[in-house]
Amino acid sequence: MVSEVKQISGNAVPLIGNDIDTDRIIPARYLKAVTFDGLGEAVFIDDRKALNGEHPFDQIHYQGAKILIANRNFGCGSSREHAPQALAKWGIKALIGESFAEIFFGNCVAMGIPCVTAPSEIVKQLQELVITNPQEVITITLEKLQVQIGDFTVSVVMSEGTRTAFVSGTWDACGQLVANAPQVKATAAKLPYIAWGNLAAS
Repeated sequence: MVSEVKQISGNAVPLIGNDIDTDRIIPARYLKAVTFDGLGEAVFIDDRKALNGEHPFDQIHYQGAKILIANRNFGCGSSREHAPQALAKWGIKALIGESFAEIFFGNCVAMGIPCVTAPSEIVKQLQELVITNPQEVITITLEKLQVQIGDFTVSVVMSEGTRTAFVSGTWDACGQLVANAPQVKATAAKLPYIAWGNLAAS
């Protein structure tokens, strides 16, 4: 299936710090947007302004990164879907971290963005490797639950149900509905309240 997510490769961007909440990822004033278009430009905007170009998302050697390496409790705070959407619009395809807030994690899964976890010492080592060599490609293999950067390979964690959903493509609820349209229509035709709705409309 097109929706299968088995491996993500690319450069990474390290974001050091615990408890980075969704308001820091994308401030509440951007929630007025009707679509998610343009959110990538505003991701971490307040932190970036405060650091005057020194934020990792502004540094030239991290531009084009596909993988974000975070620390503990990333994505905590409000449940806004805009947070993972902003990261995705910037170009992030997957995240590695010590832990993720539950609703943020769920929003990422619903968008097809894998979030894998590892112990703090491993995450810090990955961040240091990326800081030392920003152009080194990092690969997350969901089938093996492994992360590789250069000669360094480490195991990562993702629940079996979530891993299976990514590898099989079943994470994509809308895609599943479209792919199974005949079965959906056949089931809908058997539902009495669908018929009632048609009678009311006529």
